[in-house]
Amino acid sequence: QVQLVESGGGLVQAGGSLRLSCAASGPSFNTNAMAWFRQVRGKEREFVAAISWNADMTLYADSVTGRATISRVNAENMGYLQMNSLKPEDTARYYCAVLRYPGWAGSVQLRLSDEYDYWGQGIQVTVSS
Repeated sequence: QVQLVESGGGLVQAGGSLRLSCAASGPSFNTNAMAWFRQVRGKEREFVAAISWNADMTLYADSVTGRATISRVNAENMGYLQMNSLKPEDTARYYCAVLRYPGWAGSVQLRLSDEYDYWGQGIQVTVSS
């Protein structure tokens, strides 16, 4: 079991930057991959970025490649998502998530929200034009 709490969201102008933080507690964070997803009301949850348990690999959605950087500091039980050059279409509620199993995970699985058992409450990011 793991509990996750996001912070760092808010209202920003197009072209601006945000750094989202995910504070984790529980035994699974340091051994499992984690990711960021986002969701607009009435739409499917969308993959944003993922990072392996030991940070050896990162994965990004095409929509944020070149603008987002996912990272983690396991010793501090923290995950991060840095987003630059924000666009109005980035507006969504952003969720931190931890994969349901430890160790290695494939890139296909890492993109699927159903593969994650642990979720934060989400935090709103709104990008104005």
